[in-house]
This record gives sequence, structure tokens and C-alpha cells, in this order.
Amino acid sequence: ASAEESEVLKVWQGLGYYSRARNLHHTAKTIVEKYEGIFPNHYRELMTLKGVGDYTASAIASICFDAPTAVVDGNVFRVLSRVFGIETPINSSKGFKEFKQLAQELLDPEQPGTFNQALMEFGARYCVPSNPNCGGCIFNEECIAFSKGKVDELPVKEKKNRVRIRHFNYLVFVAPKGKTLMEKRTGKGIWQNLYQFPLVESHKPLTIGHLKREDAWLKWTNSLGVSSVVMFNDELMVHKLSHQHLRIRFWIVEVDKPDERFIDIEEVHEKPVPIVLANFISQFSLLQL
Repeated sequence: ASAEESEVLKVWQGLGYYSRARNLHHTAKTIVEKYEGIFPNHYRELMTLKGVGDYTASAIASICFDAPTAVVDGNVFRVLSRVFGIETPINSSKGFKEFKQLAQELLDPEQPGTFNQALMEFGARYCVPSNPNCGGCIFNEECIAFSKGKVDELPVKEKKNRVRIRHFNYLVFVAPKGKTLMEKRTGKGIWQNLYQFPLVESHKPLTIGHLKREDAWLKWTNSLGVSSVVMFNDELMVHKLSHQHLRIRFWIVEVDKPDERFIDIEEVHEKPVPIVLANFISQFSLLQL
């Protein structure tokens, strides 16, 4: 709770889902400041913690504090949809409410934590996504999906959105006396509050000629005295995230007139960066310049 966010992000670097690190940090501070360091033990209080949703709050409340709150996760969705023959999409708001209500009705109030863990474990180990052993299942006489031959069709999921393709061009500035330039990502997009080399985002891969006509290029290079620009990777680097694929190219830009925004190259290794940039920094060996 007493750490700076940048410290937390640096330790988290490479794990992805950086919003979880920010939420973890925020929640730690909340528990110290609002609850005097004592973890809340009620579902509704747990739901107020940043980054804690229904699944996490229900799991903590039932397993740690014996509260009668049903857990609904992917394994529970699968077991309930098959046993009860429910075809409502599990990734819809209607589906969540339906499964949550059913799980709550089935919950053993005397041992909620044990019940929740047993149901999740059953889905993880027996009622698995592909080729479950339905013949040896303890629920096969009651299972509607088994009796109707719909095991492979359940649970139902709504179609996902199309993957977004983005083109990232990172400008790796190299200046005299071991100086370079980095910026902090802001806003609510990917990698919030992580650092990166100046970015030129484009709709397609760029040649050097096209790069120099981009507004972002002009913004970053104005008055810096660019002496050379070299494409670092001929082949685009592809970095896949859950809903978008990044096609990345690094450009080494040598300048003669660095301004006050430039930092010592050694500082690059202290800043939290996305793993794709950490790998590049290691490969490029900035410290040797």
C-alpha cells in the first residue's frame, strides 16, 4: 500500500493485464486507509474494492468467511448449463443473472465455501470442455445435455467482437551523451501508466518516407536535429492481446539536438514497460550505445 504505482508496475512487468496491478495497488491502499488494514469480510464491502467483481467477492466471502454466496465462474457455468440444459449465453447479462440465481438456490448454506470449491473443481476436472467422461459421471442420470446429446453444444457463448489490428511504430531516439526519450501512456487504453518510446500509430505498415509525413513524427522530431533514421526490424513484430493484435516496428532515430525531455539511457531499465518493449530493450542493448 505504501509503494508508488510505478514500483508495482515494474514488478508486475511481463505478466500482462496491467489493470490488475493498478487495481491491486489501489485496493491495498483502500484496505489500509478505510479498513485500518483489516480485510473486509462481507460480500457488499468486497464488491466496493477496485478490481474485485462478483466472482472474487463471492469466493472470498464464502471460502474465507463462510458467507452463503454462490460462486459463478467458467467451470460452474459449464456444469450448470449441461446438467440443467440451459442454453442462455453465459457471456450475456441475462445469462449471468440466470446462472447466479440457480447457483445460489443450489448452494449449501452450512458449507458454502466447500460447496463452491467442489462445484468449481468438478467442472475443472470432470465436466471438462472437451470429451468429458459422461458415462462415469455421477450426474449422468440427471444431466439434460447428456440425455439429449448436447454436451458438446453447451454452454452457449455469444460471438466475440472481431480482433482489432493496430500498427505501432516506436521511435527509439539516440542522442549524444547516452540520452534517449520515453513517454508515459495515459488514458484508459492498453498499458495505462506504463512507459514506451515515442509512438507513431498508423493504419498500415510505414516506409521511412511515409513515417516522416505522419503528424506524430513531426511532433516528436521537430527541432531535434535528426541525422539518421534506420528501420530496426524488417519483419513486423506481432504482439497479440485479448481483443487486438499489434503489428510493431522499431525505428532507430539519431538526433543531434536533444531537449529537456531526454533522459539518461540507464533510466530506461528502471521504468515499467510492456513486455514487448522490455524484450526490445534487452535485444537492442541500449546501454552499449
